[in-house]
Parts: sequence; structure tokens; C-alpha cells
Amino acid sequence: MELKRVVVTGLGALTPIGNDVTTTWQNALEGVSGAAPITRFDASLFKTQFACEVKGFNPSEHFDRKKERTLDLYAQFAMVAARQAVKDAGLDVDETLNKDRVGVIVAAGIGGLHTFEQEAGYYAMNADKGPKYNPFFIPKMIADIASGHISMEYGYHGPNYGMVSACATSNNAIISAFDLIRLGKADVMVTGGAEAGIFPAGVGGFNAMHALSTRNDSPTTASRPFSKSRDGFVMGEGSVVLILEELEHAKARGAKIYAEVAGGGMSGDAYHLTATHPEGLGAILSMNNALDDAGMKPEDIDYINVHGTSTPVGDISEIKAIKAVFGDHAYDLNISSTKSMTGHLLGATGALEAMFSVMAVQNDIVPPTINHEEGDDDEQIDYSLNFTFNKAQQRPVRAALSNSFGFGGHNATVIVKKYQE
Repeated sequence: MELKRVVVTGLGALTPIGNDVTTTWQNALEGVSGAAPITRFDASLFKTQFACEVKGFNPSEHFDRKKERTLDLYAQFAMVAARQAVKDAGLDVDETLNKDRVGVIVAAGIGGLHTFEQEAGYYAMNADKGPKYNPFFIPKMIADIASGHISMEYGYHGPNYGMVSACATSNNAIISAFDLIRLGKADVMVTGGAEAGIFPAGVGGFNAMHALSTRNDSPTTASRPFSKSRDGFVMGEGSVVLILEELEHAKARGAKIYAEVAGGGMSGDAYHLTATHPEGLGAILSMNNALDDAGMKPEDIDYINVHGTSTPVGDISEIKAIKAVFGDHAYDLNISSTKSMTGHLLGATGALEAMFSVMAVQNDIVPPTINHEEGDDDEQIDYSLNFTFNKAQQRPVRAALSNSFGFGGHNATVIVKKYQE
């Protein structure tokens, strides 16, 4: 069976550094940090008092009151990003579109954390009166519901589901959407991720694991991947949605094409609940599987958007994996962690970084890894590699590889490349 080619024809974004794709991309190129003191709740008693929040988002500008009541914040983010992507791809005005062959996989690593927190708190305060829960509790909380809402808004009857693989979630969603199209089971897939975990339970839970940076005196510089002084990740939130489309279908309707999806790889560390394998064995397998799936050699890749969360162990293991897979070519690559600017969007992070990879391929420019200071070098990291520190770099980007790794040892890698006839 000959596999079909898959291209990216639409993008939508709601992120800590921009409420649309253009703003997010421009701020990434300029090295803008999205980190600031938390505004959503009083975090003064928490070890970490800052995060990368979405800014200036007002649900009432996007949803009527009745609809808003049915949506957790993560699903609101997802629907806004999906609307942008659908419009960008021109799907909303295509009267010939066969909606039976348009599907949705927009995933979350956690889902409706705020909804769960609210309902659990309500019950704790009123336990003596017996259980009384909001009828929207379950449908607001579950991690697949964003896909359901998007499909209902547009009448898309194709494959529709969510998936959960922690911080690898939206890379897994993209790979699944890619597979459905190239196997001929759909013409178009709305895919990506969404997350809204900047609430007491989210921040407190990650604090208890010692996973978050506690650099409260300097939030904007707290996410510093590959620097010796890194002390944990910065939590982010938001949603990015990509429109993947079968090439001939896209050409037939005159769609603009951002890039081609070349391949995807997955693996499991089978090592630890939260830590990556110290030698990066799962990451090595995931990247090699992606290259094999794409029919590409390591030398075909020009840019890697790393998982790069700014944790002491994770950054080291990913660099070991890159050197193992790419050998001498690793020194010809540009590497960057855009989490230095956006924070870590958990289940939405893979989609955001896939978007950055698509934009890098289209525009031949690599966004930076910010917050690295002179003399802040870790003796376990090879600084002969090009980490694109502090300033975007113009260069030909034929293909970009994007890594996402999740708690539980979930690894997923997506490769995008320049579209050519």
C-alpha cells in the first residue's frame, strides 16, 4: 500500500507569548519570556509563585454564557486555537468539504484540572449535606472533551478522540492524525493539544515533586535550559492546533501549505515514573524511529526543537541522546528549547513546538534558547553544540525534528520538512 503524503495547511495558537500564531512566532524570535507572577490565584504561600500564563484571555469574548458554563479552561483554549486553525486553512468556507472525512484529535495531558479542583473543594466544604455535583462536572473534566466540542462546532464526523501521554500527549496526537491521513482513513485532521493547569492543585502538585523552578525573584529568567543554574521547569498553559491534510486534497482546494509532515516515532523508557533514562535510551529510540518512518538520514535534519525543560537531569539525557543519534552531524545542527520562553505547556507542549518547527522550516530561521548567561556552563553538557543561545539564527532549515517526553517514560518525536512537489 502506498502511503499518502500529509501537509500542514492551518495553524492556531493561544500561548503565554501570544494569542495567535503571528504574535507567538514573532515573540519567540525576539526571545520574549512569558513568565510572570501568577495572577489566577494567590500563590504567595507556594514554593513557586510564577508561571507562563495566557494573557488577556476573556472567555466571554469567544463563548456565550451558556457555552462557557460547559467548558473547562483547557477546552476553551482548545476551541479558540481550533477556530484560528480552521479559518487559517480555509476549511470554514469550503462548501465542498466532505465532513465525514474530517477528524479531530486535540488532546490534553491532564484535562479539566480546575473543574476537578472546584468540585472536590465544594464537596469537602459540604460533605455533611451529602453529594451534590455540577451536572457538567464529568464532561468538563475529561481529557478528550475538547475534541468532542470542536467536532460538534464544525460537524466533523471523522475519527474523533483524545489521548493522554503526559507531556508527550500532543506529539502523539499529531502522529496519530498523520497516520490516519496517510493510511487513507481521513482527508483532514484537526490536531494538537491544550492544557490549563496553573491552579493550586497543579502548582502545588508539581512543587511537591520538586519539579518546578523556585526562582521567584526573577521569573522571566527562571526557565534556563542547558544552563548550570537550572532548577526546574516553569509551568505554562494554552493550546496549539494544526490542520493536517492529505496532499492531493489540499492541492485540489488550493490550500496554502506550510510544510510537510515527514514522520513520527515513539518509544517507552520503561525506567522511572518521572525521570528520563540517564543515557537517553528511550529518546534515542524515538528519534531513530522517526527518522526511519520518514525515510530520512540524520544528516537531513537541520534543527531540533528539544524537549529541554530546564531540569537538572532531563537536559543532560536529551543531549546524550542527540549525540548518539546524530554523531558528528550534531555539531552542524541548530538546537533550541523554546520552553525557555513559553514555559512547559504539559500536554500542549508538543503541538506548540511542532508549530515552531513548521515555522522554522517555512521561514529558515531558528528561535532561540534564552536565559543562558556567560559562565553558567554545566560540565556535563557539550557546549560545542549550537544551542541557539539568546538570539534567533537565520539558516536553511530543510527539516526539523521535535521531541516531547512525558512522565511514565512516554517519548514521541515528530519530523516536518519543506514541502516540495
